[in-house]
Amino acid sequence: MKCESGRSMIEMLGVLAIMGVLTVGAIEMIQMAMNTQKRNTVNEEVLQIVTQVRNLHSEYDDFSNLNTATIFSAIGMSEKNPYGGNYEVAVDSANPRQFVVSITGLSKNECETFVTKGWQDSVGHRLSDGKSSGAMSPENCSASNGRNSVQIIYGE
Repeated sequence: MKCESGRSMIEMLGVLAIMGVLTVGAIEMIQMAMNTQKRNTVNEEVLQIVTQVRNLHSEYDDFSNLNTATIFSAIGMSEKNPYGGNYEVAVDSANPRQFVVSITGLSKNECETFVTKGWQDSVGHRLSDGKSSGAMSPENCSASNGRNSVQIIYGE
């Protein structure tokens, strides 16, 4: 009898299959972490925009002279968001004592996430489930990926 040592082809294939499953799981976890980071970045940047708009317009009774170019040049921040779209800031046409922060360039999933997120200090917007998020989507998050937007209203 010979005593053979080494690995068989079946053992090697088993090891490769296990490594493949672990790699797919790791890629999924990395993707989830990147999405969470983008969402957190958007949240922080929107809060920074709102704080700066309120600081810059604290001496006025309304936001009627507000526009995107003026705000972003004054606060020294880029209009680009992590999803490849832009942030936009404008006066609410229905109420000059309110302003709207828009997030453009969102996928359907991200749009739905931001519409249902509770935005601190925003003017409430009632959803069908009775929760108040303060955000809405003009397209109801039904546009093709990268073409959805979310609007958050701030003010009185």
